[in-house]
Amino acid sequence: MAPKEPLLGALKVCVLNLQSDGGMVTDTHPYLASCCELLELLLRKGLQQPVLSLVHRDYWQCFEQLPHQDTCGRLGSLSLAVEQTRVCSKLISAQGRGRYLFRLALSRKTLPQFITHLLHTPRVLEWYSPAVSVLRREEFLEPFMSLLLVLSHMDFKLDMENCSFLDESWLLPVGNRSRLLRFLLITASCGLFVGCICFQVCEMYEVVPCREVGMVLRYLSGRVFILSLVPGTQAHVDRFICPGDIIDEINGTSLRNSKTGQAGVVLSRLKGCPLSIRVLRWRAQDGTVYRPLIKFLQALRAENPALQLGPAPSQQTAAKDLRPSSSSSSSQCFQEGRIVYIVQLLGRTNIGLFGGKEVLQHAIPQVLQENLPSKEVLLDLKETHLTCTERNSELELFNHHYPEISCVGRYSRPDFTIFAFCVADSPETPQTTGFCCVALRASSMKECEEIVCRIATGFKHTEWFV
Repeated sequence: MAPKEPLLGALKVCVLNLQSDGGMVTDTHPYLASCCELLELLLRKGLQQPVLSLVHRDYWQCFEQLPHQDTCGRLGSLSLAVEQTRVCSKLISAQGRGRYLFRLALSRKTLPQFITHLLHTPRVLEWYSPAVSVLRREEFLEPFMSLLLVLSHMDFKLDMENCSFLDESWLLPVGNRSRLLRFLLITASCGLFVGCICFQVCEMYEVVPCREVGMVLRYLSGRVFILSLVPGTQAHVDRFICPGDIIDEINGTSLRNSKTGQAGVVLSRLKGCPLSIRVLRWRAQDGTVYRPLIKFLQALRAENPALQLGPAPSQQTAAKDLRPSSSSSSSQCFQEGRIVYIVQLLGRTNIGLFGGKEVLQHAIPQVLQENLPSKEVLLDLKETHLTCTERNSELELFNHHYPEISCVGRYSRPDFTIFAFCVADSPETPQTTGFCCVALRASSMKECEEIVCRIATGFKHTEWFV
């Protein structure tokens, strides 16, 4: 009876399930992590450790040696992949680099070539046991290469920047637009159990130029944790990040393996610039804690028992106040976790070279006198800017960053539901100069006041530095 390899049987099930969807495979696919984990187990099986060395040998060292040991001269793309993996600043261990290289090879459809070159490199192949390794046994190597070939014909779209926890786990945070997926795969035929969870904890925090973001940080094991937010600062007002979250990178600069004060140095260099901060949440929206962070959170709590993870009470109260009540549900909706207001766009008109708050009392009647037909629109007040789109067609009508807005206010007649803001005219329309006034109508006086306050808060905390 021919011998069987349980890992190959489990890998075949995973590959078939990846194939069954027929579409692009992304980080949210429930079988992706299991497939990668099985590939990792297969490449570790039979890998012998050096006798006179304190360094633990992993499959990454095998791939790392290929550009130096292979003599075929056709390693151009593979060498680039190895070098990209080697210089990635978010990876520290051989395990992390090997996993990153796996994901890179899947994205570039080059995994079979890596294994082929390894098989043609005797000085590396001899690290594997002939009696145990799948790579040294012909009856297992052929089906293994066939499965790799199937994977190379599939389309993978993986976020290669999302790699900060590959050193510890295959459990990766996924983006804020992804589904939260859980599954357990049990392969009864070979008695193998593989588990995988896709965790929704990775988000981008866009910060407008400001004097102080307002985050108190703690450096722990090379990671930058947020301990608290300074009241009244931009981060506290935005209510986007929470104590316990991790700053993974700032404007593309990785903070993995950071030394104390490194985040402050990066922020000081970017003073006066818009910031894009990649945040890793310590828990998902359903309250589930991101498992690789548990030991770090326990350490933070041990050294600071008063540490309050999650939103501060003032933030929780404010968040509750911003949730649409039953009475306002018809005038508000949710998009990507934010409240979006359903309002009427009354029109816009040029008001000259002065855009101070004094002009609003004259500018709003000027818009109303034009008597243009109103449009039902969605007004989305984001962290750095506001957008207005038609509700039915989702056509974007305008998009203004808060520094462009010179003033905002309400109109007292007839019922305090009309509000407007002044904004510099677009440079794309040279026939008009100065400022224009945009007027809208909210569904109620309370909602009108809320929108005006949120816009005012946006440009109050926003500054351009020159």
